[in-house]
Amino acid sequence: MRDSSDVPVQPHAVTVAEVIPGDLLALSEQEVAADTWHVVMHTLPESPHTIRLTLRPPLGGIDHDQVLERGRRVTVDCRRMDVSGIPRIKSADLAEAEFRDGDRVTSLRTVDPRAVEESYTRRWGRWHRDLESRTEEPLPDAALRERLDAAAQDGCVVRHFPRPRRDAAGGAGAPRRVVVTGLGAVTPLGIGVEELWQGLMEGRCGIRELEGEEFAELPVRVAGSIPVDPAGLLPRPQARRMNRAAQLAVLAAREAWQNAGFDVAGTAGSGLDPERVGVSVGAILGDASVLVGGDRKLRDKGPRAVSPLTTPMTVPSQAASQVSLALRITGEARTVTSACASGTEAIGQAIDRIRYGHVDVALAGGAEAVVTPAIMASFAAMRALSTHELGGISPSRPFAKDRDGFVNGEGAGFLLLESEEHARARGARIYCEAAGWGLSADAHHMAAPDPSGSGVALALRRAVRDAGAHAVDVVHVNAHATATTDGDLAEASALRAVLGGDVPVTALKGHLGHLQGAAGGVEAVATVLTLHHGLIPPTIGCEEQDDAIELDVVTKAPRALPALGDLALSNSFGFGGHNAVLALRRTA
Repeated sequence: MRDSSDVPVQPHAVTVAEVIPGDLLALSEQEVAADTWHVVMHTLPESPHTIRLTLRPPLGGIDHDQVLERGRRVTVDCRRMDVSGIPRIKSADLAEAEFRDGDRVTSLRTVDPRAVEESYTRRWGRWHRDLESRTEEPLPDAALRERLDAAAQDGCVVRHFPRPRRDAAGGAGAPRRVVVTGLGAVTPLGIGVEELWQGLMEGRCGIRELEGEEFAELPVRVAGSIPVDPAGLLPRPQARRMNRAAQLAVLAAREAWQNAGFDVAGTAGSGLDPERVGVSVGAILGDASVLVGGDRKLRDKGPRAVSPLTTPMTVPSQAASQVSLALRITGEARTVTSACASGTEAIGQAIDRIRYGHVDVALAGGAEAVVTPAIMASFAAMRALSTHELGGISPSRPFAKDRDGFVNGEGAGFLLLESEEHARARGARIYCEAAGWGLSADAHHMAAPDPSGSGVALALRRAVRDAGAHAVDVVHVNAHATATTDGDLAEASALRAVLGGDVPVTALKGHLGHLQGAAGGVEAVATVLTLHHGLIPPTIGCEEQDDAIELDVVTKAPRALPALGDLALSNSFGFGGHNAVLALRRTA
């Protein structure tokens, strides 16, 4: 059918005897005023004085006949329609229809050639006009039926498009579903996932005063530091060959490995093909102290005092290599360096490596140990660090009116990812689905975020789309929220643009500080646990929310996840405009 939506209607009167097939016709002035038109499909003399007109709505419908006097005046439009292109369609009977999520129904006032089809999609037992908008209240089944019954009475054609039934086996070469089966973490709240989760639920703060004379002259002397020496938790010969970030990574990765039900001995003891297992670690610097220490020895004692391990212990990739060594993983050991988005991007890359069959299992996350005098001094010189003192309220205050900067931190967090068929074949516990991820770049400034939040919004939309989901599916966001003035505003703006302001949001940097390249890994662990337990940890440090942060920030106490929806997002954004968002889906 010819697209006539942009052609103006120019009605003029003619007699019935002048009408021919293809004419766009209204039988009365009232029909013209109500935009009620018909296409003349056939004309047939009925008697010497009458003509039978077969009429069909211009946008499709059922034919009906009118027998009219030849001299009767009717109104026609200036256009002539292609009768072969006007479909015969009949309204669906929705009274007995069995609806399922994913079904779509449409309503089109087919008698109006300029009408726009209205569409509803069923999601979570409710009907939405726009799955990417959370501003309009969705309709229950009964209300939708009532509305569409009324529309049919007004000349609309209602159609029902049931969701296609998916082949459970999936198509050949289709991307595999990826699930989370293990978790590991070393954070300022303690060693292990249990310490992390309990600390978050209880609203504890792991930020502490930095001790040691090397920190004494710094303008800021608080950080989210690990409460124990990780080297003491590893065999001494191994620990001596690892930088601090690698030590943290090995501890967290081993916990995730064992938490998934694998043998501590690694791939061989677990019956896994080591070539089908990978490692993906995010890190900015890894451990800056090794290089600083080597330079100090060079200046103080000369080149012979510099350890031959300085170089291999300095590179950011040491964490990934040490995890692969510890567990005898030979499939791949990759390192992602994209500022504070590194950990989240490392997990995203691992998801794709499993999706497309490169590996079956992957340890993915982030590790960082940059609580060093030089790094602290640099951040302080940028005026990026919070100057709040330790006390009753965390010095890191995400989304708060009195936020004034982030608190530097260290740690490691890992997910054990598997293809779903691999996990189910071995009877593994599944925490959730690693459903998708999204990246973008601000292209705005070397350190400051784009205040519009447009780059963040793009990463959010891409993550939701990659998960095969919609905005209405999102039940929770674990925000990056470093407690910098501009960064929190930009993220809040992006979240409102993509999701609206009603999704419950939490930020964990009041508990932990900003763990840099490890932040995405640790916060992904917390997001998995949020889905698994159905509880959202509170945001601490936010005693009075900034009025400009128009979000539903969870504070003071844990909150139950909303019942409708299944997707949680974990955000990470870094200096230079690196934006990464992880999408996780709860499973039944």
